[in-house]
Amino acid sequence: MNKDFMRGLWKQNPIFRLILGMCPTLAVTNAVINGLVMGIATLFVLIGSSIIVSLIRRLVPSKVRIPSFIVIIATFVTIADYVVEATLPAVHKVLGIYVPLIVVNCIILGRMEAFASKNSLGKSVADAAGMGLGFTAGLIILSSIREVLGFGTFLGINVVGSWYPQMMVMKLPTGAFITLGLLIAATRLFGKPSGEGEGA
Repeated sequence: MNKDFMRGLWKQNPIFRLILGMCPTLAVTNAVINGLVMGIATLFVLIGSSIIVSLIRRLVPSKVRIPSFIVIIATFVTIADYVVEATLPAVHKVLGIYVPLIVVNCIILGRMEAFASKNSLGKSVADAAGMGLGFTAGLIILSSIREVLGFGTFLGINVVGSWYPQMMVMKLPTGAFITLGLLIAATRLFGKPSGEGEGA
């Protein structure tokens, strides 16, 4: 289970290694709080869905496997969406459609199909936790760079002083593309990408 957990943190990190979940990664990471909330919501959906899918994997006919997974995922996404809206309404407004779109996030459906539907509960939870935390860490790293360079703040607190000329490009999607590209290139310097389908 330790191997299953660690795989998502680095070797198969969803953002920097597998290049998955790019829609929220590029859209909501102009502030750390946005990336953190999106990451936690995705982590919750991953773990919750993996638990249910692993428990019912032998009961679901193969013909309705994918629709069943989507219904399960959508249930946890709805819970996450309502919790974020109730507890952090300002952040929920900024995230907008991207929380509901977790339903079609290829990271989640991919892990349900490739792992949770074929493995025990313990291994499925470990895999989901690793992938979810790896995704969250990627969002936090990207949003930290963009917020500091774009606004001169970290979690809304000024960290560079009033003298800092804010980098407008880092507030825009263009800054997300540039920063993500540099981070992906940097990760390639520390090891080879994982093999296709490894750990499925």
